[in-house]
Amino acid sequence: MAVSNCCPRVFPTFECRSDPDFSTPKPKKSSSDSQFFGSVPFRGSGFGLSSPIFRFPPNFVRQLSIKARRNCSNIGAAQIVAAPWSNPSAVTESAAAVDPVIDGSCNSTNVQFSDSADSKATFLSSTGSIAVHAGERLGRCIVTDAITTPIVNTSAYTFKTVAELIAFKEGTHVSFEYGRYGNPTTQSAEEKISALEGAQSTLLLASGMCATTVMMLALVPEGGHIVTTTDCYRKTRIFIQTILPKMGISATVIDPADVDSLKSALDEHNVSLFFTESPTNPFLRCVDIELVSSLCHSKGALVCIDGTFASPVNQKALALGADIVLNSVTKYIAGHNDVIAGCISGSKKVVSAVRSLHHILGGVLNPNAAYMIIRGMKTLHLRVQQQNSTALKMAEILEAHPKIIRVYYPGLPSHPEHHIAKRQMTGFGGVVSFEVDGDLMTNQKFIDALKIPYIAPSFGGCESIVDPPAIMSYWDLSQSERAKFGIKDNLVRFSFGVEDFEDVKADILQALESI
Repeated sequence: MAVSNCCPRVFPTFECRSDPDFSTPKPKKSSSDSQFFGSVPFRGSGFGLSSPIFRFPPNFVRQLSIKARRNCSNIGAAQIVAAPWSNPSAVTESAAAVDPVIDGSCNSTNVQFSDSADSKATFLSSTGSIAVHAGERLGRCIVTDAITTPIVNTSAYTFKTVAELIAFKEGTHVSFEYGRYGNPTTQSAEEKISALEGAQSTLLLASGMCATTVMMLALVPEGGHIVTTTDCYRKTRIFIQTILPKMGISATVIDPADVDSLKSALDEHNVSLFFTESPTNPFLRCVDIELVSSLCHSKGALVCIDGTFASPVNQKALALGADIVLNSVTKYIAGHNDVIAGCISGSKKVVSAVRSLHHILGGVLNPNAAYMIIRGMKTLHLRVQQQNSTALKMAEILEAHPKIIRVYYPGLPSHPEHHIAKRQMTGFGGVVSFEVDGDLMTNQKFIDALKIPYIAPSFGGCESIVDPPAIMSYWDLSQSERAKFGIKDNLVRFSFGVEDFEDVKADILQALESI
């Protein structure tokens, strides 16, 4: 049975019995219709009768419901197919009596959307509970009886009348219009991230770099000025230093700990945005978010913190004063090395400005990816806790090892911003960078001797990943050019997954013995 229309005109209402009784003899079938609909007469406006009462076997209805939720192209289809079984003694009651969100007419104006429905869920008091339930348990914009949020695969959404379209345009009818402007599955993921970050609004985009570039283009005007830090993702630095100048946007680059240089930049330039990672990539430097936010706000500048290396579990940048927190959702948030996505979170005003440009530029997240993000986030707190623990233990072991020259990890007292990290982070993340005692060949020998981690350019997933930044990210530069960014040939960036600590420890120590 295919469901192809949000509101089939022959089905003005829909009710099902909760426990069909198949023990009584069935009346003689009089038509092909009765073979499909059982002993209950088919009654619909198309036949001049009233609403139908379907008596399918429960398993059939369950399977139909699941299939339709997966394939429905609009909200109404999910409402119809997922209508709950009513009490057998009250089969004449409308669907509205079963679920107040559905009024039985399949009118999408009765689908309740909420920007902050989960903010009212006071029973979600911990990061773990929020990661599991936020954006789904309350206020979900797709009405079904499914535990999991359905995937809504559609490029556009329909309106029953021109009057309904006008109401939508004037803001009195809440729905979706076109896939580039929003999707119910994606909205659930955005609300979950907002709840974790403590944000009013979140925008999901096709990648972390898409989030970075669209955010900067939307918030920095022509002739504006950006302040950023020396240690950061290389592609971000390239965009700031080579692409933005073509649009009349200049930049000042400072050391993450150089507050005096920040003050000077704020005094000398009309700074629109201060952008930095915290912790940074790959040396995990930490910026005093509360201090830089105070300084920038006094000069009218916005503050955006890329918190990818921390994750919302370990750091709440908005609560510390930042205007925007950016994440490469690909990393910890999705957490399974199978999704490319990025997001920005903040106030409705700021996020709306970015969203407007995003609607023009595109870079839309596929709803299937949004579903995978939702699924991944349900174990975010558990994964990050394990990664925090393994990374800290291994950082301490590596720092004491004779074949390691230096370890970069904010959880170590030797880290230059350890005091800042302790104050603004609840955990220090699953990435540890370190320098082996040797040259590029020594580094290569060490990495090739490892058995558990994959050699790959990402981090934050369940699987451990290792990469030599000199090769992975800077191989197109000469050794002297790499050195300008602090990238030495013996540098290793190790992302710890959720494997057993003892296994990972033994693997690393054995690899170190081989060099």
